[in-house]
Amino acid sequence: AAAQAGQLQRAAAMLEKAVGIAPHHAAAYNNFGNVQQALGDAAGALASYDRACALDPGLVDAYFNKGVMQRQQRSWEAALQSFDHAIALQPAHAGALRQRGAALLEMGGHDEAALAGLDAALAAGDKGVDLHFSRGLAQQRLGDAAAAMQSYERTLQLQPDHASAHNNRAALLQRQGQFEAALQGYSQAIALRPDYAEAYNNRAAAYGELKQFEAALPDYDRALALRPDYEFLHGQRMHARMQICDWRGFDEQRAELLERIAAGQPCTPPFALLALADEPLLQRRAAEIYAARRFAQPGPAVPAHPPGQRIRLGYFSADLHNHATAQLMAGMFEQHDRQRFELFAFSFGPPEQDTMRQRLTACFEHFIDVRERSVHEIAALARRLLIDIAIDLKGFTKGGRPGIFAARAAPLQVSYLGYPGTLGAPYIDYLFADRVLIPPGAEAHYTEQIVYLPGSYQANDAAREVASDVPAREQLGLPAQGVVFCCFNASYKITPAQFDSWMRILLQVPGSVLWLLQGPGRAVENLQNEARRRGVDPARLRFAPELPPAEHLARQRAADLFLDTLPYNAHTTASDALWVGLPVLTCRGNSFAGRVAASLLQALELPELIACSSAAYEQRAVALAQDGPQLTQLRERLAVQRQRAGLFETQRFTRNIEHAYTLMHQRNLAGLPVASMDLGEATACHAISSAMDK
Repeated sequence: AAAQAGQLQRAAAMLEKAVGIAPHHAAAYNNFGNVQQALGDAAGALASYDRACALDPGLVDAYFNKGVMQRQQRSWEAALQSFDHAIALQPAHAGALRQRGAALLEMGGHDEAALAGLDAALAAGDKGVDLHFSRGLAQQRLGDAAAAMQSYERTLQLQPDHASAHNNRAALLQRQGQFEAALQGYSQAIALRPDYAEAYNNRAAAYGELKQFEAALPDYDRALALRPDYEFLHGQRMHARMQICDWRGFDEQRAELLERIAAGQPCTPPFALLALADEPLLQRRAAEIYAARRFAQPGPAVPAHPPGQRIRLGYFSADLHNHATAQLMAGMFEQHDRQRFELFAFSFGPPEQDTMRQRLTACFEHFIDVRERSVHEIAALARRLLIDIAIDLKGFTKGGRPGIFAARAAPLQVSYLGYPGTLGAPYIDYLFADRVLIPPGAEAHYTEQIVYLPGSYQANDAAREVASDVPAREQLGLPAQGVVFCCFNASYKITPAQFDSWMRILLQVPGSVLWLLQGPGRAVENLQNEARRRGVDPARLRFAPELPPAEHLARQRAADLFLDTLPYNAHTTASDALWVGLPVLTCRGNSFAGRVAASLLQALELPELIACSSAAYEQRAVALAQDGPQLTQLRERLAVQRQRAGLFETQRFTRNIEHAYTLMHQRNLAGLPVASMDLGEATACHAISSAMDK
């Protein structure tokens, strides 16, 4: 009675006296533990619960209360044992079932078991707010968005001021592309709980989806102020600033980020680091940290399937529509040898019905829309379909779902094209590359076994459409005379050091301009201000609006020289430029992301466009700009090499990658471990000849 009246100290004194009078009174010890727990005496409470359980091994409430205490202390294994005791004594104990499920959720990596326990609690009659919220969390983690939405909405019906339910429901809306509705949900959560760091972080990400990075940054700052060790937020915030070319404090923030990675801290998503550091060892470390934190318990290996008539290839992507990845790979998909390979597409991106989606749907024998399925359901589906090789075309890029591969979708799993570097994950077996991307001695920076393709690793579509109408320079906002340098890389790839280099080039080439993509938010204004600080007239920066792919390709012919970025090179943008005959000048870096343009140029046999230092890059750019005949000759060479050097020979590339798939599959069928392999030009030519002979 005293405890119920809030007189906890008085209650504790009476209970202490009671157990002194009756030291074998188990229920009194259980009650004493409850009061001690309410008073914050965790050690005393656990001792009282232990005594109650020892005196009466059948006292369900004592085991249950002890488990609750242990869960609060984050002693997950001990809590599970206590709840298991309670459930063994009373199988329909709804509270123990719910608490056990919640503990499994908090442990991480046990979402299916957690949901099963929570469902059992629901069947046992628990219909409380906490149960519905926990079920929603488990369903959300398992990718069952529809069920999770129902659970969160039921939570909010019972408790409209449940901040976490508002936050999690908004996250589901964000994933569905309902960004404005998601922003409202996050704002409701913040209004209810002003110190809710996760809601600030999520709202910032939603602003980022809308390219409203100026609005995102204060939320990232607030989240970090509330929780300085917020996982992966330091890098995410810096990436948002890079999107709008806001370089205030860049050197200090970058140095701090690299120190945190070296110390093993989960401070940045791996993708954000690619444009900040040309250090493959740090990139591997960041990827390993991310993979370990997000996918702690990969599923068991899938044994090799019985040999079939054809090798079953599963391509997994969110970009099977008008996207850079599809633009590169569409021709390869069409050229696959259907007598030797059976093609499956697992699409978890938006349901776009553009011309590229129609083209891809036609060239896959099985095009499966899995965007509404959980990662475990997708992996299970792939296993049922007996996919031999699963190819991840996303990795740790926007829209990626690495959990599919952590859950093991196929006996062999390969990373290709989408993420330019190691995934640092034990569940990815192979990575496609070439000898320029990963030179001898650099293999240690990758956790995957490397498959070296001949020429360049990058697929290219020889049927890429280019608009026939090339606008005049004046129509594009460019000067009729003078050298037009350009770079159509995303704004986040432009670092202060890279911009310094460009401005030095402009200052040495009178009358020249630099033509860039029009970035989001204040990116244009910020770049103009940065040019002014470096003594360059901001009017010498020209900005190109977004256009459909064919028109964007055509307008690049108005430029004279493409100036690449480092540490994150042009990838698709480089092949776009080369495809239309625009020379690309690059500076070769150390990391995968910083060597892609060099890979393309080497495949075109144009090594003179590959600089090995910033100084050499600038000297070459100025020399070409000041020597019109040499630049014209270079463009003529590019036109010839584009036809003969092999980079854009889609069929040849497809035969090479098919040969790699075949070797992987054969090793697996023979029971051999995964191992790096170098196809080499001779091997590739042999494979092509063999295919033609068949």
